[in-house]
Amino acid sequence: MGLDLEYLYRTFLLALGGLPVTLGICVATLSLSLPLGFLLALVGMYRVRVLGALASLYVSFARGTPIVLQILVVYSLLPSLANAIAVNAGWNIDVFALNPAWYAIIVFTFNTTAVLAEIMRSALLTVDKGQLEAALASGLSVWQAYRRIIVPQALLVALPNLCNATINLIKGTSLAFLMAVRDVTAIAKIEAARAYDYVESYLAIFVIYLIVCGITQMLFSTVERRLGIYRAPAVSF
Repeated sequence: MGLDLEYLYRTFLLALGGLPVTLGICVATLSLSLPLGFLLALVGMYRVRVLGALASLYVSFARGTPIVLQILVVYSLLPSLANAIAVNAGWNIDVFALNPAWYAIIVFTFNTTAVLAEIMRSALLTVDKGQLEAALASGLSVWQAYRRIIVPQALLVALPNLCNATINLIKGTSLAFLMAVRDVTAIAKIEAARAYDYVESYLAIFVIYLIVCGITQMLFSTVERRLGIYRAPAVSF
């Protein structure tokens, strides 16, 4: 049995309609996860009492549980919890009418923040502590020292892992259909169920994710190459 290329092309175009939703979830997740992950990395580095233990527990829990279970728990629990709070507070809000993409952003931010925290912590640890001390001794504030000296160097080290995390996030958003989000995967699955042409439908989203992840990898490679001029040259003896 051969492939129905016409149907594959039509499904490819239909699934592309869900790409803005997929990318929107990714952008929103990264926008929240990057600063939160950086704060958690600092807490872990400086071993802040109580907060350090809580951050370590959170990272272990988020990374140690399947994201599918996180999705099912959050999507089952949060709407009911939010509705109970709204009813008790006397708010006239239809919680169940909320766009499910928001629940997807919550779940993926919860998971991605833990991953980025470890990436940033390991990258920050590669920067010599003497550079921070020298920056403070020269009159810079801690914020200025991190912004001008520490973070740019750590970013160079973290970029490959940040690229991997971003690509994994893009692929992971394909699970958003479990929360009734009409993303690329959901549209293709609906079309496949309607026409009973699963192979062509799944091939269509396979190509879409391959293209998007390939472009993402190229963008990160370009940024890494541009920032490479700031990398310290290797010392030869």
